[in-house]
Amino acid sequence: MINSARLRSCLFATLLLAGCSHLLPTTNQTTQSPWNSYEEARIAFDSIQPGATSIEELWGMGFDPLKRPNIRVLNHLDVMRLFVPNDSIHLADLHPDIQTCLLAKTDCQGYMVTLGNTYRERYGNAMLDVLNFRRKTRTSGWQFQGLIVLKKSQVIYKLVSGQPNILEFEDKKNPLGPLQDISVPTDFSLHN
Repeated sequence: MINSARLRSCLFATLLLAGCSHLLPTTNQTTQSPWNSYEEARIAFDSIQPGATSIEELWGMGFDPLKRPNIRVLNHLDVMRLFVPNDSIHLADLHPDIQTCLLAKTDCQGYMVTLGNTYRERYGNAMLDVLNFRRKTRTSGWQFQGLIVLKKSQVIYKLVSGQPNILEFEDKKNPLGPLQDISVPTDFSLHN
């Protein structure tokens, strides 16, 4: 009789935890910016015109590293590393505007704009997750990266990359559950 009650309470607890996936942790990582989506950032970036947009106009569009977070200022050496990462790429292989900028040395600079929003949510069986037997994670969001190259105070080149839509699923299985992550110190010895 006692074993039957114990079995029922264990079964009830298992069913209760299995249906409580909303209790699992979630993470929302947002990069602070005036743009709330990849498309908004892309539209703002498309308004930059190489050869026509000045640095003051660029700042007015929201691409001011002193007022907006997540805009990295690149010196001419940083710009060189981006376009000439190794000896197999030569200056002559690059776009003519980049060539003249790199030859101008300190008059050449860049802005690296990195924006995004990533949401990670664990789902599935809460008991298996808590005990580390199985963790399912869904990651969604977007990521935008833009490069603006300036010579003196004039935009001469721009480049866009990123992921307009991120959707990833991870299913991590640990047959040993909570014992899976136990590690033995490297100096541990069974012999004295």
